[in-house]
Amino acid sequence: MITRFAVFEGHLKPGTTEAFRAAVTAQLVPLWRKFPGNNDVRVSFGCERDEGAPEFPLLLAISYPDRAALDQALTSPFRAQSRDVTAQIVAQYFEGRIHHHVTEAQEYKG
Repeated sequence: MITRFAVFEGHLKPGTTEAFRAAVTAQLVPLWRKFPGNNDVRVSFGCERDEGAPEFPLLLAISYPDRAALDQALTSPFRAQSRDVTAQIVAQYFEGRIHHHVTEAQEYKG
């Protein structure tokens, strides 16, 4: 399984935390769930961090069974839509940058 993370590094504009979270949940999550081939969509909103650590108001993780499924999702019309909606939400609530990372998971259960 591979997971593609979108890391929102920066900060939310003052007083916009709840509105940002509501916009992501209502407008973006439905689009992300439509990405073809995904196994799951995980949205994590930052709550606290170590002193001096960078701020991540949002971490998005979408998992796929393989690279072919990820590639299909990246070329889907739902991704194009989500990029447009993300740009609107970012302009309204977020100051920072978004970067993506693809990982291969290894699970070791207790």
